[in-house]
Amino acid sequence: MEVNILAIGDIVTVGLDFLRKKLPAIKKHYNIHFTVANGENASGTGITPNQADDIFYSGADVITLGNHTWNRREIENYLDDNRYIVRPANYAPQVPGRGFCEVETSFGTVCVINLIGRCSMNFGTENPFFEADRILKKTDAKITLVDFHAEATSEKLAMAYYLDGRVSALWGTHTHVQTSDGRVMPEGTGYITDLGMTGTIESVIGIKPESSINMFLGNPPRRYDQAKGACKLEGAIFTVDTSTGKCLNVETIRIQ
Repeated sequence: MEVNILAIGDIVTVGLDFLRKKLPAIKKHYNIHFTVANGENASGTGITPNQADDIFYSGADVITLGNHTWNRREIENYLDDNRYIVRPANYAPQVPGRGFCEVETSFGTVCVINLIGRCSMNFGTENPFFEADRILKKTDAKITLVDFHAEATSEKLAMAYYLDGRVSALWGTHTHVQTSDGRVMPEGTGYITDLGMTGTIESVIGIKPESSINMFLGNPPRRYDQAKGACKLEGAIFTVDTSTGKCLNVETIRIQ
């Protein structure tokens, strides 16, 4: 049996309404069997319990997070209470929540792992490569999916080669710009360096262009304002063989 797994790029605040409107039709059109969405920017920086509920109600099976996980403190209890929202597994072990989850489906168990990169990230985490090894020893799931929330394209690609043949799909998040390298790796792992973003088209990774320009001009710091206007949903569809756990095809999508 072949199944289609949809991975949705970082959802920025204004992208929530767009997700609600578009995701049910997208899942039907592409015959999607399982959906993972990165929600760490749902409130700009961070996510609230209500926003997480909105993403689940829209049709996501699992929500992954990233470097803004802790920006909204009210999410902490939610991370402990809801097993289908995961934060990076290589955070310190005493923090709330979990770094991976297993979901029982009609086609078997699906394991979703969330990791965060260390290159150019301004805080200390455990080595994501070693953490991936530890988690893979704990799961017997045939289908394993990895959201690697990282800045450096080299770190993401290195992780893809490191896990090639051991996970069904690995995608990058965090940079909000969709890359053109979606493919099946030599040993059968589906890969893309970055899924892109779900948010305003005319923006700089979700914020008003003038806010970003102001920073790069070296002007006094100002609060980043979320951009408004027409939106897009970006991501990728991984077609996976349920008997082998191998990826057969990767297709990028951009819905406007």
